[in-house]
Amino acid sequence: MPTFSGYSQQNQRFAWGLSPGDCPHLTVDKIALHTWCQVHYVLQSRMPTQDSNETFLSQFGKSVDATEFYSPIPDGYKQGHTRYVVVLGTVMSGLGKGIFSSSLAKLLQDKGLTVTPVKLEGYLNIDSGTLNPFRHGEVFVLDDGTETDMDLGTYERILDQNLSHSNFTTAGQIYTEILTRERAGGYLGRDVQMIPHVTGEVKRRLRQLAIEGGKNGKQADVVFVEVGGTVGDYENGFYIEALRELAYEEGPESTCFVALTYIVEPAILGEQKSKPAQLGIKRLMETGIQPHLVACRAELPVTDTVIQKISMFSNVPKECVFSMHDRASIYTIPDAMRSDGLDRQILSQLKLHNRVDAIAEDRARSAWNAYTTAIASERKYNINIGILGKYTSIRDAYASIDKAIEHASTHLSANVNIKWLDVTNFTAENADSKLEVADLDAVIVPGGFGERGIEGKLASVKWAREHGIPFLGICLGFQMAVVEFARNVMQLDGANSAEFDVNCAHPVIAELPDQKEIEGLGGTMRLGGQDVEITPESFANQLFESTSVRERFRHRYEVEPKYIDQLTKAGLIFSGHHPEHQIMQVLELSSDVHPYFVAGQFHPELTSRPLRPQPMFMGLVAAAITHRTGEKHPEGIDARWLSGNNAATNV
Repeated sequence: MPTFSGYSQQNQRFAWGLSPGDCPHLTVDKIALHTWCQVHYVLQSRMPTQDSNETFLSQFGKSVDATEFYSPIPDGYKQGHTRYVVVLGTVMSGLGKGIFSSSLAKLLQDKGLTVTPVKLEGYLNIDSGTLNPFRHGEVFVLDDGTETDMDLGTYERILDQNLSHSNFTTAGQIYTEILTRERAGGYLGRDVQMIPHVTGEVKRRLRQLAIEGGKNGKQADVVFVEVGGTVGDYENGFYIEALRELAYEEGPESTCFVALTYIVEPAILGEQKSKPAQLGIKRLMETGIQPHLVACRAELPVTDTVIQKISMFSNVPKECVFSMHDRASIYTIPDAMRSDGLDRQILSQLKLHNRVDAIAEDRARSAWNAYTTAIASERKYNINIGILGKYTSIRDAYASIDKAIEHASTHLSANVNIKWLDVTNFTAENADSKLEVADLDAVIVPGGFGERGIEGKLASVKWAREHGIPFLGICLGFQMAVVEFARNVMQLDGANSAEFDVNCAHPVIAELPDQKEIEGLGGTMRLGGQDVEITPESFANQLFESTSVRERFRHRYEVEPKYIDQLTKAGLIFSGHHPEHQIMQVLELSSDVHPYFVAGQFHPELTSRPLRPQPMFMGLVAAAITHRTGEKHPEGIDARWLSGNNAATNV
C-alpha cells in the first residue's frame, strides 16, 4: 500500500480504499465504472477519525506538522533501482514520440534490461474508448480490456509485450482518482492542489508501474515515459512538472530527458532551418527541465550545421543530438539508433552499463535483423488488398490492420498495395463495378460501430463470396458475413443485426440475454483478451496450429444462438467458439466452395507482432498470392497457410 509523508497509517489506509473487501470501487482500474453515489456511501458510513469520540471535522482544526515534500511512495518500491527515460515533443504533435520511445526501449530490452512504457495523455477522458477514429485514430484494446491510444499498439508490437492499464494514464484518470479520494476524506482536510497532490499522483503511478513492470518479482530497470501532446500545451503541463519533481527526488543519473523536435525545410528556401526547434527546446527548458538528448525529426538526414546550432542553443553536447529522419519502415529505426550510438548515450546517462547482457543482445539482434533484412529485400509477389471500411480517409483508424498486413507480407515476400475503399457510397447496385475496377486479390472488412456504411459492407461481402476473392472479416466484418450469408444463401428475407434494426424479421446477430443482465454494471461491451476454442481439423485449426487461442474483443453483439443450426446446415462453418458458452467467434467456408473465406468476432490485428505474424493475416496474404499467380502452391508459401482446395466456385 502506498504511503504518504505526514499521514497516519490509519488514514493512509483509508486514502487507498481501506481493503479490497471494504471499498473495492475505489481501485484505480475500476474507477471509471463507479458513481458518486458510491462515494457518498463512503462519506456516510466510513469517514475516518483520529479518535472514536472526535467528530470528523473537528480533527482538522488542530495544527499539525506537515511537509511540502508530498510524494507517495508505493510499498516495496526500491529507490535507485529503476531509471526513467522521458520523451517530450516540441514544435508540433505527430512527430512519432511513440515510435521513437518504443524503439529506444527495444534497444535496452535487447541488452537484457527489463523495460516498461507508459503513455501520459492530457485529455480528460478516462480512456480512449469513446474517441472518434476521425479525430484520434484507432482504439487499441489491451489484453486486460483497457481501451487505449494507438501508441500502445506500437509499444506492444516493437517490444513484443502485453501491456495493461498501468501503461496508460489520462488526465481524466488522475483527476477522478484525486477527487474521489478527496470526497472520501483521504487528504485529511488539506486544500487539494495541482502541486503537490496532482503531481504526486503522477509520480505514484510511475513508481507503481516500476514495481509491476519488472520480471520475477523485481522492479523494472527502466520506465519509458511518453508525454502526449507538445511542450507548451496547457493540458500536459502538470505531467511535465511531475517529471521534473520525479527527477529531483530520484536523484542524479536517475532520469534521462529526451526532446523530440522537428527540423523544417521550406521548399521555397531549399534548406533546413532550426529556429522552430530551438524555440521548442527553449520552451522545455523554461519548465526547469534540461534535456540530455535531442532527437531531430526530419524528412531528410539533418545536416551537421543544424545539429551544431541545436547543440549550442540547447546546452546539449553535439554527440547527444541525433538525426531521426524518415525511414522505409519503423522497424528499421532501432538499428539506426544503435548505429548512431543512441543506446550507449542512454546507458551512460543512467549508469546502466553494468546491467547489460551481451549474449542476450546478440541473440535478440540476430532475430530482429532477419526480419528487417526481409523488409529491405526484393519481394517475389505483388498483390492488391482492399480495406473496405468507413474510416478509410484516416489511415490511423486502421493502423493495426496496416501493420498486421506488413508483418505477414514481409514473411511471405509480398509487396502489398493496400487500396482504401470507403463503403459508405457502396450499394447493392454499384458495389460489384466499384470492386471489379479495383483489381483486388483479397479484401478485409474491418470493425466499426453504427449503421453508416452497413449496406456497402454487406454488398462487398457478397461480391467476395460469389467471386472467390479471399476474404477476412474482423469483428463487425464477422457479423456482416453472417448477415449476408443468411440473406443470400439461406434466403432469409429481413435478416439483419439487431444493432441496426431491432424489429427485423430475422435478427441473426443480437445482444445475448446474459449480456443485457449486466448492463447496469457498466455496459455490455465485451473487452479484452479471451480464450477461443478452435474446432479440430478445421481450417482455423490449420492456421493457428492449436485448438485454443487467445484473442482480443471489442463488441456487444453476437450470433443469435437459435440461428446457429440453420446457418451450419446451409454451409457456414463456425470453427471457433467460447470455451463454455454458445458464442460463435470464428467462421469459415469450406475450401470446396471458396479459397479463403474466414472471419473472427475478435480483432486479430491487435495480436500481430513482427516476429510472430497473426495466422489469419498470413492465410489471407497467402490466398491473395494464390489468387494473383493462379498457382495452388506458390513458391516459398508454407502449406499451413493454404486452404485445401483453393477453389473459386460459388456457394
